[in-house]
Amino acid sequence: MLAAVYAYEIYRRPETVVPQRIATPVPTALLLKPIPDSILNAAELRRGQYLILASDCVACHTREGGIPFAGGYAVRLPFGVIYTQNLTSDRQTGIGNWTTEQFYNVLHNGRGAHGEFLYPALPYTYFTRLNRADSDAILAFLKTIPPQSYIPPPNDLPFPLNIRLSVLGWNLLFFTPGEFAPSPQKSPEWNRGAYLVTGPGHCGACHTPKNFLIADETSKPLYGGTLDNWVAPDLTSNTRVGLGLWSIENIVEYLKTGRNGYSSAGGAMAEVVSNSTSVMTNDDLHAVAVYLKDQSGSPDNTFDTPDAGAMKRGAAVYFDICTSCHMEQPSEQQARLFPPMRANMVLQQSDPTGLLHLILAGDRTAPTPTRPSGLSMPSFAWKLNDQQIADLATYARNSWGNKASPVEAYQLSDMRKILNLESTRTSSVSQ
Repeated sequence: MLAAVYAYEIYRRPETVVPQRIATPVPTALLLKPIPDSILNAAELRRGQYLILASDCVACHTREGGIPFAGGYAVRLPFGVIYTQNLTSDRQTGIGNWTTEQFYNVLHNGRGAHGEFLYPALPYTYFTRLNRADSDAILAFLKTIPPQSYIPPPNDLPFPLNIRLSVLGWNLLFFTPGEFAPSPQKSPEWNRGAYLVTGPGHCGACHTPKNFLIADETSKPLYGGTLDNWVAPDLTSNTRVGLGLWSIENIVEYLKTGRNGYSSAGGAMAEVVSNSTSVMTNDDLHAVAVYLKDQSGSPDNTFDTPDAGAMKRGAAVYFDICTSCHMEQPSEQQARLFPPMRANMVLQQSDPTGLLHLILAGDRTAPTPTRPSGLSMPSFAWKLNDQQIADLATYARNSWGNKASPVEAYQLSDMRKILNLESTRTSSVSQ
């Protein structure tokens, strides 16, 4: 029955633009291919192969429709676009001629093969924590990737940001190179999790808020951030917007399968789960969870009480179009099929951008080896006007025990323009 209702919703709507890349179960055959002992330096190559998976390098170094690792992916920032480097073994356009010293200088100091300053779109502020052996192993494996001759487009940055020397000032303000130093007061497992989260996993690159110069607000580690019109949720122990209600096992399940009893991986996180965490070892995922659960909760933000009229209107929209999948009352039976509404951290973020993006553009949950069917949510931009979506979001953010500030219709207007999704409705929900 649910499948029939879902299919009806999908195929009766007009064609709409879904402007984000949909996660696919990449990791490429190359990344998962076993490396036999007979190959020279097999242990180092396996180490590099695994670290590339843990770092999710393929996501940012593969352009839409392009060859994996050939670069050219557009990193869109508020002030321009930066295109990623070709990481294949091509000697002219890739990294086939790079030395281990040059590569370590990239990760550790944010300097290019010829000493040039690199833009922090490459998260060297996190990769600096990788030790030399891991850096060398990554390069060794990258050099096994078949060469692809490809030169990415030139960056599209305004003056003076198009002058790489400008990064020197940014580095002086916001970057301190240094390999990860284990804490002697913590367990080996905690330290392994800390290394993965703050180093190759570079979780804070999305999940830490940024200042006006796009640098981490280091006083708010993992408090959540907004990136590419999505919200990366709070990863601290905050019980409303963070991981406070999640157990270590809940975190491991989410990272391994892309879903658990509290949430499903969508948006940019769907790629991370599909390409990276779902193929990491259970021991490493457990270490990540141990580290995250040890992070102090962020301060709980204040929120406004929603208008009773908005809640009533939002309830009507919810019962009309959402209950076929999300049900009237959240249930454990559907929690791992469709994201549950109760205690949903994404719904309760102070910034509703991610929720509005989801309702407008639709999304697909992460397909993983253990959950290969990535279920989709359709776009409702064609079906609902701005006020209806605002009321629906307000209702979802303040029902089933959830608490968050109401959403206003004006917040949808700008988002529609950004996503190129215009409404065909001006009044009530269609029958």
